[in-house]
Amino acid sequence: MSIELIRPGAHRAAPEPKPLISRDCGPEGCEVDWLASRRVEAELDIEDFTKFSLEMGWGDGLPLIPPTDARVRTFLSENDRYPDEVIGEMPGNVECTVEKIVINAVMAGAPPESLELLIAMISSIADPDFELYGVNATTAPVYPAFVVNGPIRQALDIPYSYGCLGGVPGNSASLGRAIRLMMRNIAGQTTGGTSQTTFGSPGRVAGIVTGEWEEKSPWAPLGERRGVAGNAVTSFGTMGTMNVIDTTSHSATDFLEMVGRSYAYAGCNNFSGAVPFGEALIALNPICAEIVGKQMPNIEDVQEVLWKFASLHESEFNKEHRDQLALQERIRGDGRVYATPEPKDILVFVAGGLGGLHAACFHTFGTSLSQTKPVASVIPVDQAQAAE
Repeated sequence: MSIELIRPGAHRAAPEPKPLISRDCGPEGCEVDWLASRRVEAELDIEDFTKFSLEMGWGDGLPLIPPTDARVRTFLSENDRYPDEVIGEMPGNVECTVEKIVINAVMAGAPPESLELLIAMISSIADPDFELYGVNATTAPVYPAFVVNGPIRQALDIPYSYGCLGGVPGNSASLGRAIRLMMRNIAGQTTGGTSQTTFGSPGRVAGIVTGEWEEKSPWAPLGERRGVAGNAVTSFGTMGTMNVIDTTSHSATDFLEMVGRSYAYAGCNNFSGAVPFGEALIALNPICAEIVGKQMPNIEDVQEVLWKFASLHESEFNKEHRDQLALQERIRGDGRVYATPEPKDILVFVAGGLGGLHAACFHTFGTSLSQTKPVASVIPVDQAQAAE
C-alpha cells in the first residue's frame, strides 16, 4: 500500500443495506438449542455476577447484567436474526456470531432494538482494513469511536448535540460498552496479555458512540459522503479526544487554521515514524460549521484547508525523526510533513452543542482505516405482508 495514497479495499464491493422482516417468534417460541454457547452456573444477583465475571475474565469492572437464557432469547425474539449467523471474523480467526453479540449486549445493558446497529458496528471493526488485531494489541490507548447517521439516531436516542462525546444519559454508553466487551470476550483483548497498551484510556470502557447533527450540517452527512446514505455507522480507531476552542477568529479559513494547527502536534501518531500513514477525524460544532459552510459549501474545500494546516515543517523534528520520515518519503517538496496522505483522509462531521465555537479532534492509531457500514432496518410483519 502506498504511504502517499490510501486506497483500501478498492477490490471489494460496498455493502448494501438489506431490509429485514420481523419473525417475532417470542421467547417461548425460540428453541433452547438455538443457543450454542456453553452454559455456566452463576449467581444471578448483580453484585455476585459482576464479581464472578471478573474472576472469569469477562468483566470490565462495572456492574454486568447476567446473560441468562431468557434474557438472550428475549433479545433475539425482538429482532430478525438467527443466533448462529456469522457477522465477522475477529482476531485469532474467531467467528463473531449474532448470539455472541447479543450475550455481550445483554451484559452491557444495551436495548434489543440496538442489535442492527451493533451488528453494523462489529462488521465495521471486523473489516480487514480496520486492522482490529493491531488495535487490540498495540501499546497505544486506541479504541473505536463510532459516528452514527440516519433516523436511527433518534430511534436509539444517540446524542449528537450537547455532550455527545460522553456524559449524556441514553444508549450510547451501553452500546459502546457492548462493543468493548466484545473486543474483550470475542476478540480476545486482555490488558497486559494480548494488549500491550501503555496507559490505556477511559474510552476503553465505553468507547465513543455519537451521532452527527445532520440537520445542522451545511454538508451531506458523513455516511452519505462515504457511500452509505440513510442509517449508517462509521468506525474510527481513535487515541482519544482533543478539544479546540477559538473565540477570536471570524472567517472560515481562520477557524480551520486553528483546528488544523491544534491537530498537528509532533508526538501524535500521525507524525510517528512507526506509523507510515493515518487518517484524521474532526467534529465541528454547529455554530462553527455554519460559519465555515457559508464560505465553503464544498466539504472538499474544508478538507483541503484543514489538511494544509494539519502539518509540521521538517525543522520541527530532530534529526533522527527527520531521517526516518525522509526514508518514508513523507517530507514533501515544501519541506512539510502532513498529518494525512491527502485531504480526503481528513473526515469531517458536525456534532456538539450550541454554546460556543468548538471543534473536537480524534487522532489516528495509524494503520487502522475508518470503515462505514449500512445499518439494516427491520420491517414489521404487517408491513411486509401488505407489500406482498
